[in-house]
Amino acid sequence: MAINNIDLFLSRPRKVLKALGIWFPPENYLFLHALYTIIILLTQYAFILFEFIYIAGVWGDIDSMSEASYLLFTQASVCYKVTVFIVNRKNLTVLFEFMKSEIFAPQTNQHELILIKNSQKIKNLCTFFLTSALTTCTLWALMPLFDNAGARFFPFRIWMPIGPEKSPQYELGYLYQMMSIYISASLFFAVDSVTLGMIMFGCAQLEIIIDKLQEVQEIPLSTKLRHEERNKRTQHNNALLVECISQHQTVIRFIENVENTYHANIFFQLSGTVAIICIVGLRITMSEPSSVQFYSMLIYMVTMLSQLFLYCWCGNELTTRSQELRDRLYQCPWYDQDIYFKKLLLLTMECMKKPIIFKAGHYIPLSRPTFVSILRSSYSYFAVLNQAHN
Repeated sequence: MAINNIDLFLSRPRKVLKALGIWFPPENYLFLHALYTIIILLTQYAFILFEFIYIAGVWGDIDSMSEASYLLFTQASVCYKVTVFIVNRKNLTVLFEFMKSEIFAPQTNQHELILIKNSQKIKNLCTFFLTSALTTCTLWALMPLFDNAGARFFPFRIWMPIGPEKSPQYELGYLYQMMSIYISASLFFAVDSVTLGMIMFGCAQLEIIIDKLQEVQEIPLSTKLRHEERNKRTQHNNALLVECISQHQTVIRFIENVENTYHANIFFQLSGTVAIICIVGLRITMSEPSSVQFYSMLIYMVTMLSQLFLYCWCGNELTTRSQELRDRLYQCPWYDQDIYFKKLLLLTMECMKKPIIFKAGHYIPLSRPTFVSILRSSYSYFAVLNQAHN
């Protein structure tokens, strides 16, 4: 049974987005699907509105503002990403056509294993991100039960049209806040998984090209090799090199389309993560070490760092694989080949001097140095904010 690249790399986020009405609408029940999507989006946008109203009311109080601000940045990121995802559905269709193209179809069992290995790797990493996000949401849900100090309060400090003093207003407000935050975590996971899965698909294709290059056969200048056999190997090697070059160019076009579609999403996320990390760090220093809030902030910090690391790691893997491909080209037995092979190889290696670099906002390269740089910037802002608070 042939491997379906879309199912292999995007099955999990597709299921989540379908459940939340964000995926492509079905041919039937378009009105009901659109209504359901609007309701889901309203829960997220209303949360942002309530955050703005609350922050305006407590303006100048660093304690209250910091507790509300990190959620504001988080919800703003979710709403922006989901909106861009919906707007760019046509671009997503184009990317699907790339993934289903014949040139990306695995030709051997080894190619299938490469695709499965890379898809499983990104699935495991995204599962860790989802687990930490859902754990954070669960701890937030438990805060009113364990950190109440005798008074009822909602899990999050946002403006609400109802108060926590009476029932069923408290139960309704609690249900809305937790429902919204769990939906937010699921959307975060799903939309990010689509982008990350496509980047890793590009990495897998580069690895397949590297594997194909091992099939280049030597053509030694020996009398033992018959003329017919020499011509057969020459034709095979030339056709293989042309195929690898064509596949590499298709990978470049695919990654360019992914970047053009989601570069703004990633740039917004990287910028927001700097603010979220320094504000959450401040909240950790202000919370009681024995409180549920302290542990929820700690795990939330891990969630944000893992999300940032996922993007930088995937971008770094893509760049590393493209550099490795160029090295493997030179390591093939090109010295035994005909003049056509050598000229084509030289031209290809010149074109591959610049590795594939995935950039957020067409400006910030996704790499391990970028990850370290963002951490340093976040710590610097945290130090300033902490000093101002003290």
